[in-house]
Amino acid sequence: MAKVLIVDDAAFMRMMIKDILEKGGFEIVGEANNGIKAVELFKKEKPDVVTMDITMPDMDGIEAVKAIKEFDPAAKIIMCSAMGQQTMVMDAIKAGAKDFIVKPFQPDRVIEAVTKVLG
Repeated sequence: MAKVLIVDDAAFMRMMIKDILEKGGFEIVGEANNGIKAVELFKKEKPDVVTMDITMPDMDGIEAVKAIKEFDPAAKIIMCSAMGQQTMVMDAIKAGAKDFIVKPFQPDRVIEAVTKVLG
């Protein structure tokens, strides 16, 4: 069972993603509400996939992607963005994110993205 780390500053968003992924058969190994915590949890839990929000306090998703990729170049990260954040999504992809899903989440799209990056 693939292990997932969920990163979003909004608790209800984390809950939504968690619900979708658990129903899809994934194991949630941690949740973080900012980039700093995300990097710490990534190092500790070594998840197979990370879902990463872009806009967060303390350290945003793009900085967190860079920090995680420095620690583990093979890390698989999927960005979660609201509509209209295309520029940020491109920055995230350049930083090493593998895919992105747009809020509000379509459960099928979330499962498809996670399954795809797991290869």
